[in-house]
Amino acid sequence: MLGRVRYREMDWFLLGLTLLIALLGVVEIYSTTMNHPRFAGLHLRQLTWVALGLLLLFIIARIDYHFWLDQAPWVYLATVAGLVAVLVLGTEKFGARRWLEFGGMNFQVSELAKWSIIVVLAKLLGDLRSESPTLRDVAKVGVVTGVPLVLIAAQPDLGTALTLIPIAAAGVFLAGLRWKHAAAFALVAILVLPVGWFVLKPYQRSRLTAFVNPEQGTQGPGYQTLQSKIAVGSGAFWGKGLGQGSQNQLGFIPVRHAEFVFAAYAEEQGFVGVLLALAAYLVLLLRLLHNVETAPDRAGALLVAGVTGLMSFHLLVNVGMVIGYMPVTGIPLPLMSYGGSATLTTFMMLGLVMSVRMRRFVNL
Repeated sequence: MLGRVRYREMDWFLLGLTLLIALLGVVEIYSTTMNHPRFAGLHLRQLTWVALGLLLLFIIARIDYHFWLDQAPWVYLATVAGLVAVLVLGTEKFGARRWLEFGGMNFQVSELAKWSIIVVLAKLLGDLRSESPTLRDVAKVGVVTGVPLVLIAAQPDLGTALTLIPIAAAGVFLAGLRWKHAAAFALVAILVLPVGWFVLKPYQRSRLTAFVNPEQGTQGPGYQTLQSKIAVGSGAFWGKGLGQGSQNQLGFIPVRHAEFVFAAYAEEQGFVGVLLALAAYLVLLLRLLHNVETAPDRAGALLVAGVTGLMSFHLLVNVGMVIGYMPVTGIPLPLMSYGGSATLTTFMMLGLVMSVRMRRFVNL
């Protein structure tokens, strides 16, 4: 445990950026729901999730990250058990079984799985005695990542399942994966990719076809992308102002408080607002990379690298989806999209970063 003085070592700049982006999200969620009684109060719920997340961040930061690494096997088993429980006992919504209900509240175990995989892979790769992982080591990473990935994809939630891949990729590259091995894995992935088409659900295939040609599905799968692009374009340079976006307020943007919150934000805040938000995300990611460099040991660097890889992937896919450069998925925008499970998990991951940061001058 830490004395009070250790909190001086927290990355307060990173924390400030985190809260700034989260509050931008709360304001935009308010704008997207202010004229829709069905979603009234979601911004207050999101503010509650941010407050709880901040509390979790401080708790996890206070605990030495080596404690979590030592518990990695149990963390992994609990995560797999939770994902199995979702498939057996989970609450079904919109044809998917992705939530466990506790006391009248639904929790998405797949979000917590991201945190768990970051810890487990940091332990696995941090314990390597060689300068670079062997093919056998990479195979272990693949199996450890693949089990929860398959369980999440079976819910079905392919978008969330794919977020485990950048965590593993960031880990093996930081651990020193040789380029010839990386090229071999990339080639195998490209060759196997067409096979994936046949295991996709019909709605997942339709999203891919709509991504290739959204104009053919203006009333179907392509509707989300087209309305999102219209909203982004109509924001012009200065935006229409908070609560003034027509695409937003008239309900044309789908799930505008969650996955497409950035489309609503772009319409109301314009190019200037988008530029400022993306600049904040960029600085946040650069700050995370700085914490990778200053980590006191290999395992700590791997923890922060996993968080960085995951948040980069979320940002790239979500913003790309909003402007039509990525297929539509359920991947939220970190800190801005509405969602209790995703918000709490993001703060928990940043808690790991803080824990590493606060011990960078400690002799381990």
